[in-house]
Amino acid sequence: MLVCSRPVPLAHTSGFAKRVQPTLGFRVRVFSPMRLQIARVVDSAGEGSNRQETADEPAKPVVMSEFQKQRLELKKQRVKDAMAYRFSAIAATVLVLSIAIVATFYRFHWHLAEEGDVPLDEVAATLLLVFGGIFGMEMYARFAHKVLWHDFEPGWALHKSHHEPRTGPFEANDIYAVANAVPAMVLCAYGFLTPHVVGGVCFGAGLGITLFGIMYMFFHDGLVHKRFPVGPIAEVPYMKRVLVAHQIHHTNKFNGVPFGMFLGPQELEAVPGGKEELERMLAALEAREAEARQAVAP
Repeated sequence: MLVCSRPVPLAHTSGFAKRVQPTLGFRVRVFSPMRLQIARVVDSAGEGSNRQETADEPAKPVVMSEFQKQRLELKKQRVKDAMAYRFSAIAATVLVLSIAIVATFYRFHWHLAEEGDVPLDEVAATLLLVFGGIFGMEMYARFAHKVLWHDFEPGWALHKSHHEPRTGPFEANDIYAVANAVPAMVLCAYGFLTPHVVGGVCFGAGLGITLFGIMYMFFHDGLVHKRFPVGPIAEVPYMKRVLVAHQIHHTNKFNGVPFGMFLGPQELEAVPGGKEELERMLAALEAREAEARQAVAP
């Protein structure tokens, strides 16, 4: 198209230019703002109807793969196993504590009724052996854990289940808890039936072993291995050290040390490098707990 800087007289325009003029006018009408606006309105209406049709369509069912189904079933099974062990642990604890309380009451009530006076020596011997039995079991657990459960092949055949992933609510290592209950019941029964200091010593020792077994299950299975919740006891600073010390035992970094439970931190600190490792893992634990608290904070 020829563009001129000044008007061209009509006499100088050619017939071709006159024929082009309607064509230019037609193009202007096609691309006018009104026509473009109408096109946009029609498109918007079409998009709205499509969205309405999409919203009315039923949601497609989620198809899970075989791997996802297996993971879901495994998670459900773990929940069932945890509930089964939790029920067993609570039932056993309530039963044993009830028997111990009733036996202690009737043991002194029975013998006091016969003697008439309070046998202070017998009471002192019983209480002394209760605490002595708890401390003695900690020392025995340290010895048995290493010599009988790790170094002795038949003992390791049962105990290794505790160092492997659990496949059910119980593990073969749980049989040691039952085995340790036998001498406690024998001592309690003999001390219950026997008067005077000898009976008080035996009864106190059996009661101490029983209390240690309950404490061990509560802290070892609940606090360390999370087989059931232990509540605010997990926030006690020394219990955190016990937790970390036993976790180091499962790493076998110091040839299995510590083998004890409640005095495990002291046993680990006696090994070269043990105290540093304990402090490092304890700091990492506290950092994870701080991150978890910040994540749930509003």
